[in-house]
Amino acid sequence: MRWIAAWTDWLEAERSRLPLWLPVFMGAGVLAYYGLRFEPPVWLGPAAALLTAAAATRLRRFRWLLAPVAAAALGFAAAQFATARAPPIEADLPFQAIVVTGSVQAVESLPDGRRITIQPAFLDGATEPLRRSVRVRLRSSDGGDLQTGDSVSLRAVVRPPAPPAYPGGWDLQRDAFYSGIGASGYAIATIERTAQAQPRGFMLLVQRLRETIANRVNAVIPGAAGAVSVTLLTGASMAIPPLDHAAFRDSGLAHLLAVAGLHIGIVMGFALVLTRLGFAVSEHASLFWPTKKLAALAALAVGGGYMLLTGMHVPIMRSFAMACLFTLAVLADRLAVSLRGLAVAATVLMLLVPWEVPDVSFQMSFSAVLALIAGYEALRPWLRRLHGTSWRRRFASHLVALALTSALAGSASAPYGAYHFGHVQVYFVLANMIAVPLTAFWVMPAGLIGLMLMPLHLEALALVPMGWGAEAILWVARATSALPAATFAVPHMPIWGLCVFSLGLAWLGLWRTPLRLAGVAIMAAGLASPWLYRPPDLLVSNDGRMIALRTPDGAFLQAAKGASKFTRDAWAQYWAADSFRPMADDPAGAVRCQADACVLLPDSNRPGALLVRGAMHPAGCGRVSVIVSGEPARGLCPRPWPVLVDRFTVWRNGSAAIWLEPDGARVVTDRAARGERPWVPPPPKPRPPAASTLPPALVDEAVQPGPLAGVPSPDHDNGE
Repeated sequence: MRWIAAWTDWLEAERSRLPLWLPVFMGAGVLAYYGLRFEPPVWLGPAAALLTAAAATRLRRFRWLLAPVAAAALGFAAAQFATARAPPIEADLPFQAIVVTGSVQAVESLPDGRRITIQPAFLDGATEPLRRSVRVRLRSSDGGDLQTGDSVSLRAVVRPPAPPAYPGGWDLQRDAFYSGIGASGYAIATIERTAQAQPRGFMLLVQRLRETIANRVNAVIPGAAGAVSVTLLTGASMAIPPLDHAAFRDSGLAHLLAVAGLHIGIVMGFALVLTRLGFAVSEHASLFWPTKKLAALAALAVGGGYMLLTGMHVPIMRSFAMACLFTLAVLADRLAVSLRGLAVAATVLMLLVPWEVPDVSFQMSFSAVLALIAGYEALRPWLRRLHGTSWRRRFASHLVALALTSALAGSASAPYGAYHFGHVQVYFVLANMIAVPLTAFWVMPAGLIGLMLMPLHLEALALVPMGWGAEAILWVARATSALPAATFAVPHMPIWGLCVFSLGLAWLGLWRTPLRLAGVAIMAAGLASPWLYRPPDLLVSNDGRMIALRTPDGAFLQAAKGASKFTRDAWAQYWAADSFRPMADDPAGAVRCQADACVLLPDSNRPGALLVRGAMHPAGCGRVSVIVSGEPARGLCPRPWPVLVDRFTVWRNGSAAIWLEPDGARVVTDRAARGERPWVPPPPKPRPPAASTLPPALVDEAVQPGPLAGVPSPDHDNGE
């Protein structure tokens, strides 16, 4: 019974921390919903939440067990409600040149052009608009005047959002489902503005304001520095050149481009100082008014305006929620920053935007803030001893605090970045120690002054110095990313490993007794998960244009004309491959090629795969467990047939991952991995067979997929 007494004593010591775990279980419920391969009944989540919450209220002895279940059910129900209120996807959209007309909802700058969102959108003169918006990338030479609210007409190639690059990969279709995007594409002719109008609705007016600010900033600060300045003031980062985007990512400074806590903290701090200085001018206000609390309310209002201006993304919404709690704490004379505030912010966001929980921005944002709050809570006595009265001690303490902030936030969020992006940054602490003070004390204050001067058309007085600071930050990002071994690829972490790491991080951050250190071991187990997971040996793209093989000697790739660069990069990241070798004969390696086929042998202990490039002789069928082909290949081998993954397979079921096991091949397709969900398009409908030059045995008599050649296959999001 001694262990029971120890368990009871530990629970009593941690009683005040138990409510902090409810958002963790709520997030688990959200992830459980998105992990299903079928759509559950709409009543399941709400009913489970109500029943378990009622039981926890009545059965107080079992509240510690029922409350987490109720929280998980609430997260499950929130995700169900978010799915139910989203419009259904657009089915059977033609993947061809088509005339799109409608009203411009947003105009975004790109490094080599612009992208517009049209809502409502009409295709080829239809009388009924699409239920969802259409996003189109304009031609780089199309520089006509265009603003939110204008009515336009253009000819473009559009298609539904692209599926994942591989089974279990980043689900672009789910992202588009919740963001209201029904189709995307690229213009093939100059856009025509049919009417100029003011936008209707508050958010469209805000979007017009964002575009105006971006244009005026770019007029003063050209190039990449202007794009970075626009990002800091409006949240629109699409105009930053790809090489500079990569430099920010590889140097660990990508968080500066994702407007969040640092940015809103600078904005609110700037507003707080100005407001208190304004009150100090009046002797009466200084003596009789609660100037600190009034200034906090004014700063909160400015922070809310900044959140609207920057697009209300998840990191800024989380930061504003915590800013609201900070303001309430100031008004109530309570501790401003706490884990309870973080828990409330997480709960609010999961109720409002539960689809963001599987996304990288949500995970990195909350992991970093949890590490900062818990880390400073644990290290506060040591930091107080370091802080002295002399200016040298104070400078040293501020330097240590800056390095500690970068180390805590970067280390906690790095596994999530590695899971989603496949790389880890080495010099992020060094880069942040230089770039963060530049942003906080130079770039952002100058930008805010520039915003205040815009009504007077004097913004250049502040934007020119802002551009100098943005150039300095760009130099830091470029110089850091150019250092030797600035980044290194890491093996893919399975989803269960990321969940284990998250549990360990929460365990370490939320408890306060010495037992919290067990979270370090749990985190280590999650980080070791890539070595317990074997990625697939072969990958086949959803259009059949690319087939890749992973071996101990490297990765091999066969790519047809028009293959997607985005898919290729996603595969390289998934396999932690620096580059691909062409699928050619390699007598000393894993590939044996002839004119019309290749035999792929990852190692000698497993049967290989047959990569068919044309009509091959049946003699090559007996040595392999799977046949892979970018063209229809049914009937190539006599019965019993090996497992077949060909053009028809990926046309029906999406991209395929193949594991070569000792007893045969195991194939997982994208449709099998995701199941039947509202954001997954239904299987393609059969249509009459088209004329084919292939032998009759290769033609599937039931259905015909779309053409493999002759149709462009743009990169991620149709070349956007």
